Amino acid sequence: MRNKAALLAVLMPLTVAAEQPLSAIDWLKDPEMAEYSGPVLLEPPVSTSGREPEVRVSPLGSSIQPVGLVPPSSTGLPPDLWTGSDVMKLTRWIATAPVRDFTAMQRLLFTLLLTESNPPAAAKDAERLLLARLDRLIDLGAVDAARELVQSVGADKSAARFARWFDTSLLTGDEDKSCAVLTEKPALAPGLPARIFCAARGNDWQTAALILETARALELLPNAQLDLLDWFLHPDLFEDAAPMPVPRDPDPLTFRLFETIGERLPTSDLPRAFATADLRDVAGWKAQIEAAERLARIGALSPNQLLGLYTERQPAASGGVWTRVAAVQSFEAALNEGDDKAIANSLPLVWDAMRDIRLEVPFATLFAERLAQQDLTDPKAQMLAWRIQLLGPAYEEASHKPPYKTPETAFLAAVAQGTAGGIAAPGTMAQAIADGFARGEAPPDDLRRALDRGQLGEVILRTIVLFNTGAHGNPDAITGALATLRTVNLEDTARRAALQLMLLERVP
Repeated sequence: MRNKAALLAVLMPLTVAAEQPLSAIDWLKDPEMAEYSGPVLLEPPVSTSGREPEVRVSPLGSSIQPVGLVPPSSTGLPPDLWTGSDVMKLTRWIATAPVRDFTAMQRLLFTLLLTESNPPAAAKDAERLLLARLDRLIDLGAVDAARELVQSVGADKSAARFARWFDTSLLTGDEDKSCAVLTEKPALAPGLPARIFCAARGNDWQTAALILETARALELLPNAQLDLLDWFLHPDLFEDAAPMPVPRDPDPLTFRLFETIGERLPTSDLPRAFATADLRDVAGWKAQIEAAERLARIGALSPNQLLGLYTERQPAASGGVWTRVAAVQSFEAALNEGDDKAIANSLPLVWDAMRDIRLEVPFATLFAERLAQQDLTDPKAQMLAWRIQLLGPAYEEASHKPPYKTPETAFLAAVAQGTAGGIAAPGTMAQAIADGFARGEAPPDDLRRALDRGQLGEVILRTIVLFNTGAHGNPDAITGALATLRTVNLEDTARRAALQLMLLERVP
């Protein structure tokens, strides 16, 4: 009993933490700055055709410090996004707003999460909202952004913040900083394994071994976790041992421990955040490409970073990811050579490859401008190139130059120009889009009332939900979502979303 009491005294600062899970984040729910380099954000509104938002603005107290990474001047959103909304409802919408299918909605959500905005007045509500923003960024795979955001507000201000910082730093290979803080403030530890890991990272092997043996003696951790930590601290003892059983639900620390002992876990079946770890040099080129595709698909990685990996070297084999690499490289080579025939031949192949993995918009972001400069003569290649340009940044400019006119091209051009409300629509969904762009079309009554109360952030989140509902078969919801986006002056988002709905095969 005396020995156990003595050992327990060593861990007094950690007795509460030891009873908690390793991370404050559920890592398995989704298997699937002046100049900010993270997720793609909205640009400041530039269109003059959107109506001004009718949102009340309240004077800000000088003591309120905005929370975010990107200033409102860069995103076009005001700092009082969350004014007047119920924080519990906000956190639910932040956690569940569906953005998987449409890049325009991804951009909008990332902008909401990263824009500098004033926190709620109540400290408890402010913390809850901050954690919700961090958790959704991590869920989306924007791990670097989450790490930077929590650092910007003080990652050591609470155990909950530190848990997010620790997890994100493990996935990005930046754990030395968080471990240094943990060494100074052990009460922040999200669990005993974190203490052991950080002590070892700081070359304090005696402390790490003491904590491990104490945890074993007091049965504070599961045997599988104890064995993994033992292997981590004493690799020489396990040279001839059988591989460790693969954990079903690893958290970031478990993932890093397996990596450290030379048994790196594949990330393809883990939550999206783990793909960030495969972007490091410790992963092979194939794993890096697949991770980059996964993150680019949700908007958490810039298209340029994906292109850099696609073109890093010659494909090592054929099939799967190598087919996409070869297609991108062949198409880019044709562009570089200015060979119209080679472009026309390679464009359908690379487009099919990108469409198969839902990377059409990142591809358009990369190549639409260069395609616009080509003088293609093949009619099919002309039309495909034009449709790709409509998915790119200069969609409005491209809309004035369709290769030939049909009812469909006329409607697409009108959508890109924000004038679809006055043109014949080719189909039910197109008519819903046209109605959303009609002059005088107002948001749904419930969103209108929320705008009148100044609840802009809430309205945008609910509009994302509404657009997704419409895309899956409710035309009236599409009309309401587009009208709402235009009412709050998110004209660019409305046009991009409508074009993506028309051009991408996302729903049955």
